[in-house]
Amino acid sequence: MSNDDAVLNMENLTVYYELEEETVKAVNNVSLKLGKGRTLGLVGETGAGKTTTALSMLRLIQMPPGVIKRGHITICGNDILSLPPNKMEEIRGKDISMIFQDPMTSLNPVFTVVDQIAESLLTHEKLTKDNAYNKALDMLEMVGISRSRGWEYPHQFSGGMRQRVGIAIALACNPKLLIADEPTSALDVTIQAQVLDLMKELKDKYQMAMIMITHDLGIVAEICDEVAVMYAGSIVEQGTLDELFNHTLHPYTEGLFNSLPNINDRQSELKPITGMMPDPTNLPDHCVFAPRCSYACGECLQKQPELVAFSKTHNAACIAYESPDFHIRRGRKND
Repeated sequence: MSNDDAVLNMENLTVYYELEEETVKAVNNVSLKLGKGRTLGLVGETGAGKTTTALSMLRLIQMPPGVIKRGHITICGNDILSLPPNKMEEIRGKDISMIFQDPMTSLNPVFTVVDQIAESLLTHEKLTKDNAYNKALDMLEMVGISRSRGWEYPHQFSGGMRQRVGIAIALACNPKLLIADEPTSALDVTIQAQVLDLMKELKDKYQMAMIMITHDLGIVAEICDEVAVMYAGSIVEQGTLDELFNHTLHPYTEGLFNSLPNINDRQSELKPITGMMPDPTNLPDHCVFAPRCSYACGECLQKQPELVAFSKTHNAACIAYESPDFHIRRGRKND
């Protein structure tokens, strides 16, 4: 995929939170590319930098303390980090939109849900008030909520319905890139499945590019075409869904899969990843995963690994793969 064909092209994004006493290195040299109609799963533990990466695309990093130290983000041909605020306001909600993790805190409690959906339509599509409200009610019906409930307030809806309202707001102006930040984490399993089915249906209908931020590999398997695994603010492995699930390369990715229960073997024990993610205010100069890695060797404690390409779509950052004569590829490879 060329840069011209990509809806999103991110190169070497680095974001810090500079506090008085310390600096949190939240995102470190992250590069992502995504084409039209494709879904990227952004996977990792809490604190890995997934949400900060997403907020950077919308220029919603609170500054200060947040600082985008370097990097380049292009969305639909727009150089996001160099746009003046008024131009960014035109893009946010129209070309790129976001479904936030907690719909109760992302919805305004003093406005009806139809008011909140119509707001972006009035801003970006320059509709009359009547047309904007009619389209907002249409959006409610599209996500499975009766038009008659459009004049109710967020507290009158269940968690699953509030999330549907959040989806309606995000999709109101047919964005080219949709970011979903763990949109089902606060929902029960049944509602979770309904919301995921709805998102897949709408993504296909509008041919949007979508980034699904999650720690749930089951959701990734169900909805994503490509996967990027983040650890301590960095991408440690990227590839297609098949490559990540069936030809795993990085020890951290392998550890994530080993931590999942096997429903076909109820006697087997889980193999959790030992230790904790490093303190983002004090990241080491060597491989950040080395202290938790069962394969770590002396060289892993001496330098940071670079992303090594194994195909046009699959790469991993592990020192074992930097040598041209390595003979063992770790992980869950089936070939």
